[in-house]
Amino acid sequence: MSSDTLGIIYMITGAGPVVKAVMLVLLFFSITTWAIILIKWRYIRKAQKESADFTELFWQCKTLSDAFAKAKALKSSPVARIFITGYLELSKFNKTKSKSDKETGESELENPNTQEDRRVVGNLQRSLRRSINIEVRRLTQLIPFLATAGNTSPFIGLFGTVWGIMSTFQGIGLSGSASLAVVAPGISEALIATAAGLAVAIPSVIAYNYFIGKVRLLDSELQGFSTDLLNIIERETHKQRG
Repeated sequence: MSSDTLGIIYMITGAGPVVKAVMLVLLFFSITTWAIILIKWRYIRKAQKESADFTELFWQCKTLSDAFAKAKALKSSPVARIFITGYLELSKFNKTKSKSDKETGESELENPNTQEDRRVVGNLQRSLRRSINIEVRRLTQLIPFLATAGNTSPFIGLFGTVWGIMSTFQGIGLSGSASLAVVAPGISEALIATAAGLAVAIPSVIAYNYFIGKVRLLDSELQGFSTDLLNIIERETHKQRG
């Protein structure tokens, strides 16, 4: 271990109780921040990869049922989960409609512009919108803590610095000496709190902006896929009823 590292450790251990408490809070923020960064980086990276894979497979599939089979295998893809939600909603409507047609003796393909068609499209839109909101919440989970850490850590560190400098000046008043040898150790240990606050804040802010950008990109993909899926379902419905 280098002499600089030993010197920093000595200053921290020799600091007052308030500065030590500040350093412990910043240590908690740092550990939590880096844990969130690692977790969200892996999660979002996998979500992007599997969503890209599913989107490519989706446009290659000839039927929605084929796409449904592919979607079930990609559990980390938000786009696949959106599709599963829409497909299950459509299947539920088709089962209900088929049962109703059998009871009334009417053909499902009789009227191309029935009220049921409009209702199923409205239900699909609402289901897909809810599913997108759930996916966005899942993607942004834990990320707000990065913003909290980035905004508050510098001020927590500054509080430790101010408190340490106050303690140093009190020591000067009690000793009656303001020499560099008396002032330097106290000022140095106080400034460590500011450095620690910045060490937490800088990666937190960078990671927050990075993840928010990725979430917005995925949200845009979800909205676009939802629109495409609704258009496909409407075309298929009209084709079957035409």
